[in-house]
Amino acid sequence: MEPRPTLRLDKWLWQARFFKTRGLAAAIVSGGRVRVDGSPVSKPARAVGPGDVLTFPQGDAVRVVRILALGTRRGPAPEARALYEDLTTAAPDRGPPAAPAPRFDGGGRPSAKDRRDLSKHLGRGDAEGG
Repeated sequence: MEPRPTLRLDKWLWQARFFKTRGLAAAIVSGGRVRVDGSPVSKPARAVGPGDVLTFPQGDAVRVVRILALGTRRGPAPEARALYEDLTTAAPDRGPPAAPAPRFDGGGRPSAKDRRDLSKHLGRGDAEGG
């Protein structure tokens, strides 16, 4: 029986184009944020192969993928997509985006009168010599 083909975890994540650099992939793995078959992994050199299921964060989402093949290079996106099966469930719709923060009205700096009124309102009446 011949041994199962394997590849370093960080290298596979980089070749499958989940991370822009291999160093970034290694940092995510080193941070303990990747699981292989449900077990947390903290070593980028962890060997993975076809059939392993990976769970890791990517942006705001958590990705779950099954490794189908090991790459020989970091090729184009269609080639990279052939390396895995995406098991990630569709993210629930978050509804409409939140209302934007109120914009500055463009009034500029407060005048001396505005500052005095604000001081009176905050209970600092004569403390500033006014």
